[in-house]
Amino acid sequence: YDFIVTMGCGDACPFVPAKHREQWNIPDPKGKTIEDYRKARDKIAQCVKELLASL
Repeated sequence: YDFIVTMGCGDACPFVPAKHREQWNIPDPKGKTIEDYRKARDKIAQCVKELLASL
């Protein structure tokens, strides 16, 4: 893979070889309010846009 992004959800992620890695610290909204899910969604969208702009 060229690029791997993990989101720090608290789960152990298997190692996958990649040329570049990035860790996004996005809180896991599991068990929280719909607003918390929306905040996570919006943060992911923002991070994706920033990543694409940097490529």
